[in-house]
Order: sequence, then structure tokens, then C-alpha cells
Amino acid sequence: MLRPIDELEKCLARLPGLGRRSAARAALALVREPGRLLQPLVAALRDAASGVRCCSRCGAFTTVDRDPCDLCTDETRDGRIVCVVEEPADIVSIEASGAFKGRYHTLGGKLSPVHRLGPEKLRFAELRDRVVREGIAEVLLAVSTDMDGDATAGYAAEILRGTGAKVTRLAFGLPADSGIAYSDPLTLRRAITNRIVQ
Repeated sequence: MLRPIDELEKCLARLPGLGRRSAARAALALVREPGRLLQPLVAALRDAASGVRCCSRCGAFTTVDRDPCDLCTDETRDGRIVCVVEEPADIVSIEASGAFKGRYHTLGGKLSPVHRLGPEKLRFAELRDRVVREGIAEVLLAVSTDMDGDATAGYAAEILRGTGAKVTRLAFGLPADSGIAYSDPLTLRRAITNRIVQ
């Protein structure tokens, strides 16, 4: 049987960005200062477990008393365009850019044979139904640029055929403040293929 601190380390190590050593340091800090660190963390985790859910419309994180979420009910957002993302965290990143003012739809992942994620396990059917029901004019696919992301984008475009919605995808290219010498061949190929007129 694991000691409580070992179990805490094990749980923390499962979090993204925390390796075994970082998790061990975090666990020790938590038990060293239970009043200042551990108890507030336990309360916050309890509140998140009981008070946070995914929006029934778009799949973004929201509270149990705000469903549909604020992004879905904000009348200033353009309801004619929906941005499709893999995970709710992607919405946070896009919102931080300030470049998108439409609505969102979270798939809950991307197609991945390795992880046994097929179309039936993702929110593709809900996407098609929503596009038809809400008369969406454009679907912007903001998914990964890896093989699974490409397969996801291709499948989404296929199921949206015949709905009347234009299907677009985020442009590919060089990252800001980066040089050609530091780019991989695939990124360069996509940047050339998707070049823009100045």
C-alpha cells in the first residue's frame, strides 16, 4: 500500500507539465504547508469537481449554473461562424489572440487509431446537427497540423458536405519571430502552398 505522500506524488505526476521530480517537489510543498497550500487546493479541486462541466452546446468549460456557456449566449459574437477545436483548452488560446469573434464547437479530441478515438467517440454528429440547425455559414477548423489533425479536418469537411456551410482551416506557415533556417520542411512546404498576396 502506498503512503499518502506517495499517492499524492503519483497523482500529481499525471498532470501535464509535471514530471516525477516536479510532482515530488510539489507534493512535499503541499504537505509541508497544509493550511496555506494543501487545504485550499483540496477545496478548489472539490469545487471544480462539483461546479465545472462542459457546455451542452459548444463543449467549452462552464459552471453548472451557466449552461449554455457565456460564449454561446453572448449576443455580440457572430453566430454565422463556428470554430471547431479539439479540446476546451484550445478555446482559451484562441480567445487570448482576440482574432476570433464567432462561436465554438469542441470535438473532445481528434481522430486517432492509436488512441482508439474514432468518429463515434467525438462530437462530429453534434457538429453537423448544429451547422444545419443554426444555419452556420462558415466552419473554421482549428485542429492540429499533425496526421491525426489532418484526418480530423478531412473527416469534418466530409460530414459537412451538403450543409451549405463553407469549411475553412487555419492557415499554415512560419511562426512569428522565426526564421526559415529554423523551420522544418513540412512547415516550409505548407507556408509556400498557403502563401498570401501582399
